[in-house]
Amino acid sequence: MTALTLSTAAAPGLRADAIVIGVAKGANGPSVAPGAEAVDKAYDGRLAGVLETLGASGAEGEVTKLPAPSGFKAPVVVAVGLGAEPEKDAGFDAEALRRAAGAAARALAGAKKAAFALPLTDAADAGVVAEGVLLGAYSFDAYKESAKETKPAKGNGNGKAPLAEAALLGGKPRDKAYKAAIERAAAVAEELNRARDLVNTPPNDLNPEAFAAVAQAAAKEHGIKVQVLDEKALTKGGYGGILGVGAGSASGPRLVKLSYTSPKAKKSLAFVGKGITYDSGGISLKPAGHNETMKCDMAGAAAVFAAVVAAARLGLEVNVTGWLALAENMPSGSATRPGDVLRMYSGKTVEVLNTDAEGRLVLADALWAASLEKPDAIIDVATLTGAMMLALGSRTYGIMANDDAFRSAVHEAAEESGEQAWPMPLPEHLRKGMDSPTADIANMGERMGGGLVAGLFLREFVGEGITWAHLDIAGPAFNEGGPFGYTPKGGTGTAVRTLVRVAERVALGDLG
Repeated sequence: MTALTLSTAAAPGLRADAIVIGVAKGANGPSVAPGAEAVDKAYDGRLAGVLETLGASGAEGEVTKLPAPSGFKAPVVVAVGLGAEPEKDAGFDAEALRRAAGAAARALAGAKKAAFALPLTDAADAGVVAEGVLLGAYSFDAYKESAKETKPAKGNGNGKAPLAEAALLGGKPRDKAYKAAIERAAAVAEELNRARDLVNTPPNDLNPEAFAAVAQAAAKEHGIKVQVLDEKALTKGGYGGILGVGAGSASGPRLVKLSYTSPKAKKSLAFVGKGITYDSGGISLKPAGHNETMKCDMAGAAAVFAAVVAAARLGLEVNVTGWLALAENMPSGSATRPGDVLRMYSGKTVEVLNTDAEGRLVLADALWAASLEKPDAIIDVATLTGAMMLALGSRTYGIMANDDAFRSAVHEAAEESGEQAWPMPLPEHLRKGMDSPTADIANMGERMGGGLVAGLFLREFVGEGITWAHLDIAGPAFNEGGPFGYTPKGGTGTAVRTLVRVAERVALGDLG
């Protein structure tokens, strides 16, 4: 991962491959953002005009490279757009800084060192920029022969190694707050990037057993207790949902429990993640064109795994348990059929009307297992429904909950962390559509509002009196388009930062 340093050095005298500055979009053209005063001075105060001549506007994510002024030890200046110029005396939005830093870091692939002279008003800004750099520099080239030539660093998809070092100018190396902000950014970004790696790993190399092994190794490294239930243990325990989904695959299912415990904790959280390592749809087979990216169907479990490890690394004063419900959904002679009835871990029976509505089945068992420990709150994360993508698009995830205040608090945590989310309802009238003449409930209901129907199904498996929220990350979990800001093509690590922020707020006693 890109190395981070805080520096009080002046931009002209710093040895680096590039100096990164911010440019805002003003009413009369681009304007140079604070932090780049020394660079602008070296251009005789005409840097904004030069950038405008080169076609720069200051629009968010825009990257413009130009030769550094005479006397600079760095040969290149990289101007990155911050979006709209803030009102007088107002600072730049944290997410704008994060995205700008990410765009610049990605554009500097192959560079050994870059100095970031972006606006830093306090330690929080330093943490935001650091996070953007680390997330923007990410790449996944583990399966490319060309990347092996760039060892020891991974490539970035074009044969160049990621930016090796980033110096944050204007930072205070000896200030405890600044150092803490950088350390937090490094811990969260490293674990988020690990989640991205898992999502991007081909399903022939990441089946439930392999995912469980990754979790065990990380747990051992960071002092997290881990328990893995294999097919035999799941059968003995009566986990009918997880077993039913995994029945058609040669790779058996797993339920992984990760437990981080703080001696100072007063509250407990349970995170539950959908971990379908490949989703063919089962007997209700997905049509061509809909299954090529289904390695990403374990993104919820990856996010939960990363968040628990990050909480442990940060030493948060809250107990956090992660439940990874892992299975591969495949069609075969042993696969669950539409019309089958499964007896879940809770004892309820479910009529399976569509085997491609499998995520809710594995989550139901894990939610009940989490409920039995009576945490203060449960949050599940899942790439659950195409309906949520139709409702909110590819960059925003939906939040449902059995408590309006908790839903609002989770939404606030998402906004604070820079993740786009939106609160969604759980209309009671949709519950009737899941009534079954054969079982306690069916795994399908009305087609319209399908994302909300899925949320209502999950609510049935949350213990009485337990506060719960459901994050449907189907849209933003996997980016099929081009990279933007600090978001790469492929796995994004969506929801990791929200979960970490929720844990931090619970530890501080200020979540709802």
